[in-house]
Amino acid sequence: MNISVLPELDRRRTQVAIEGMLEKYRIFKTVTFEAKEAGTTYSYIERFHGPTNKITDQTASIATHNVDVPAARIAYCTYIDSVVERLDTREQQLIRERYLRRDEMYDYTIYNHVFDPPVSKDTYVKIRSRAFYKMALAFMDLNLLSISSLLKTSTSTHQQEIGSAF
Repeated sequence: MNISVLPELDRRRTQVAIEGMLEKYRIFKTVTFEAKEAGTTYSYIERFHGPTNKITDQTASIATHNVDVPAARIAYCTYIDSVVERLDTREQQLIRERYLRRDEMYDYTIYNHVFDPPVSKDTYVKIRSRAFYKMALAFMDLNLLSISSLLKTSTSTHQQEIGSAF
């Protein structure tokens, strides 16, 4: 991919992808991780098969799960926080208030009551679109998001798809 030319992303697909990632962030921040525990009692199950030569270590797999999953959750939240910190002031304020807080706020509350001075809905959408575009490119660099699914298709291809549908 040519770095000198920024990719043209589909605004709606980008918004859906970024909002999904931010929802995952909010879930990781609010829902606590429940550690798995090894079972100590086994039920009697008669097994009529020969040796499988497979060695299992339930305790080790549970221990690695109990270490790896919280570490991955912390790393994911750290990536999101670092990307949001690099945004412009208004973009940061919008993302933090609308998407990263525990209590969910609505768009009209943000542009009417949080922004000082208040902005119009159209200005709010422009700020959010710019923030999502920057975040999509940053997540692409961190390998958290595949940019190929967000690329805008050419209008001729879109018109051909519409034409073939009728």
